Amino acid sequence: MSDAVAPSVIDLNADLGEGFGRWQLTDDDALLSTVTSANVACGFHAGDPSTMRRVCELSAERGVVIGAQVSYRDLAGFGRRAMDVPPDELADEIAYQIGALEVFARAAGARVGYVKPHGALYNRCVHDEEQAAAVIKGVSTAGGALPVLGLTGSRLHEAALRAGLPVVGEAFADRAYTAEGTLVPRREAGAVIHDPDEVVKRALGMALDGAVTSLDGRPVEIAARSLCLHGDTPGAAALARRVRSELAAAGVLVRSFV
Repeated sequence: MSDAVAPSVIDLNADLGEGFGRWQLTDDDALLSTVTSANVACGFHAGDPSTMRRVCELSAERGVVIGAQVSYRDLAGFGRRAMDVPPDELADEIAYQIGALEVFARAAGARVGYVKPHGALYNRCVHDEEQAAAVIKGVSTAGGALPVLGLTGSRLHEAALRAGLPVVGEAFADRAYTAEGTLVPRREAGAVIHDPDEVVKRALGMALDGAVTSLDGRPVEIAARSLCLHGDTPGAAALARRVRSELAAAGVLVRSFV
């Protein structure tokens, strides 16, 4: 009987396609050389048809799984403003976004492999049962048992499980955590981690030990199968390459959860 210990396995995801018209935010080409899952903006917080097509084509070429990053309809606020959308309307908008991305994914010879909310919708669905249920209704309307990427223990995951959808726990190496295991709101000081050394250290701790230190210094358990590296931070592509290299050096197997 072997005494070998199975390696830790982690997915690296990034938010991609976050441009609109002539405006570009994320270095999609560079990031797609590193990540294993691509959260593609579906036109509501960022993205447009041509950008969605291009990112799907690049993802398919490089074997990166395509995910629909759905959002509130908020181009001006980049999907980070709190909104109150009636549940039925939100469910329809979620299905609409997934369907739009699926067209381009299929044209590229791939499929949408999972769904992840963005920004204010992501944070709202951690605690808001009604909004979370609306998102899952939209996912179900779009068809297929698509995995739902989100915070472990969130209302979003609870709603997904009730609907028979797979859930995937996610952690953020470049975001600060509260002692309760939720993300520190971006409006608060220290919410985003800018030091590359600290981001790498946190990524290793999450992948190897399932833990991170909260903003107030307390240990927090993290159950994650995927690590998110934000594509809109300066030097995101170089940081993603370093994180992946350090994970591999530590014996962590980097591959998609799909």
